[in-house]
Amino acid sequence: MMSSHLSASSAARPTWPALLIAFSVSVLFISPRAFAQLKDVAGSKDHAAIKRYEGSAILGYDFKKFDEYVVLLGPVKEGRISTDLSPTKGQKVEGQVTRILYVAPESRSPLEVLRNYEQELTKSGFNVLYTCAGKECGTRDAWLGQYYLYEGERKLHNYPPKGGGGPPGQVTEYAFTGAKDQRLMTAKRPAPQGDSYVSVFVATGTSGSHKETNGRTLTLLEVVDTVPMETKMVTVEADAMAKDIAATGHVALYGIYFDHDKADLKPESAPTIAEIAKLLKQDPKLTMYVVGHTDNVGGYEYNMGLSERRAAAVVKELTGKHGIQAARLKAAGAGPLAPVAPNDSDPGRAKNRRVELVKQ
Repeated sequence: MMSSHLSASSAARPTWPALLIAFSVSVLFISPRAFAQLKDVAGSKDHAAIKRYEGSAILGYDFKKFDEYVVLLGPVKEGRISTDLSPTKGQKVEGQVTRILYVAPESRSPLEVLRNYEQELTKSGFNVLYTCAGKECGTRDAWLGQYYLYEGERKLHNYPPKGGGGPPGQVTEYAFTGAKDQRLMTAKRPAPQGDSYVSVFVATGTSGSHKETNGRTLTLLEVVDTVPMETKMVTVEADAMAKDIAATGHVALYGIYFDHDKADLKPESAPTIAEIAKLLKQDPKLTMYVVGHTDNVGGYEYNMGLSERRAAAVVKELTGKHGIQAARLKAAGAGPLAPVAPNDSDPGRAKNRRVELVKQ
């Protein structure tokens, strides 16, 4: 991001003042390795599309192949408990989530670091969605990081490592506790293969107990690349569907996939649809309700409509491509009304998003 391209003229010998100035500048732009007394924590790395601020070291790192994230598009607000913060405006996205905690060299301000990221991201095709500083972020100066972006399970526990001196993970765990001069920027880069979202949060660490972060600018870089989730569910075969229907009157299917917030079937749904058709052809007298189910994210009316549209899409696929008589199938939507797991976790919500076949 910051670089020096200094060269001396061969036509004139530089004066002592010029040599002193050149020496000062060369110190300012000395290599990152010379700045960083800290080394990157084991297993960490920069995001492939986003450079780090020069001289920074990675203290915390986490990567998930598929997760959800709320991109802030406005300030946060306080709840009944003042530290219970929530977005006034945000966008929920899903995909690969990379979270990196950097510590910058000494004497670098949060503003300088953020401006470098803004410049670099803009050059890389990102569009800034939202920025704020201090109380503009909707709460007290230190709170956005401490009580929202870096709260609870979102804290990183990489440094110090086990055997590295001091309680493992304590430096990164308390990195943003009481941090000052907070600044945030979120940005988006559209791409045919999937959009990318970035959150850059910077603040000055104030923990006198941790020399690694005290007085240094900390950067929490969070990147979401909206790639499709890997399909890990096993296709339920027709014979297994028949056994479940005979035993309980219904069968839940997780091998039917839709575009996000839409009723368009994805191509990877084809094996499960083919097994449903096989089931119906094996028993010509069998008639079924095709019932769509959702999690509880979003409004009630919206989820009820979405679940019915998805069920109707399955019926359309079975009748249009597999020759099943329309009279044998009835689409219905149960929305969030029949959960099979709590909706307060990602795994629970995933189990609730399903299509069920119910014997008429």
